[in-house]
Amino acid sequence: MSSLSVVMPAYNEASNLPEVIAAVPVAELADAGWETELVVVDNASTDGTGEVARSLGAHVVPQPERGYGNAYHAGFAAARGDVIATGDADCTYPFDALPGLLKVLDALDVEFLTTDRLVPANRDAMQPTHSMGNHVLSLVSRMLFHNGLHDSQSGMWVFRRYVWQSLDVRSTGMAFSQEIKNAATLSGCRCLEVPITYRVRGGEVKLHALHDGTANLCQLFAHRFRRRSASAELPAGEPAQAPEPLTGRSTA
Repeated sequence: MSSLSVVMPAYNEASNLPEVIAAVPVAELADAGWETELVVVDNASTDGTGEVARSLGAHVVPQPERGYGNAYHAGFAAARGDVIATGDADCTYPFDALPGLLKVLDALDVEFLTTDRLVPANRDAMQPTHSMGNHVLSLVSRMLFHNGLHDSQSGMWVFRRYVWQSLDVRSTGMAFSQEIKNAATLSGCRCLEVPITYRVRGGEVKLHALHDGTANLCQLFAHRFRRRSASAELPAGEPAQAPEPLTGRSTA
């Protein structure tokens, strides 16, 4: 049986966790040959998020240093699955789609699968300012990294654990989402982007569009510069390898 770790960062999501955890189709995944562990990263919550997650059967990883990236660094270190799947603990991501996403991962021999929320059917689930910011950041990401991504900010990914162990991802905040995709692209991983259903958030919106968008824009250029610097330091006679572009699309 293959093993899957579902990793969720959570900051004050106690009210959403019962619905989110119930949405993970553990029985269906088991029927398909997947043993599933649920890893909830309690990112210094003050509402009992960790206790609620633990009562629902999740493995709780405390991360006292707040930040989206900090939460994922802790969660991935604790994950034991051959494959890692992610999504926010705010009711927006379709964890019920995991069996289908895993089928795509295996059938197409994908190493890193990311998802696209910015399809017309999901328009009402996202604030207009957030949608505009996502489109702008995705455009810049495509220009800088030639990755073909429609949604560089999506927080739902399914990837083989060894991929994470080979990546240099440094972001501690919201930019983690775009950095892990761009790092996977630059590393030459077999990557794919698929559309998903995206839902209205439960509870308080924690994203700060202007602040987080500006920080993510700066990180895109810093990451691109960092990669160029590393390539420039290669010994003479060892040219840098051009990565395969992340241009694949699937409607599976």
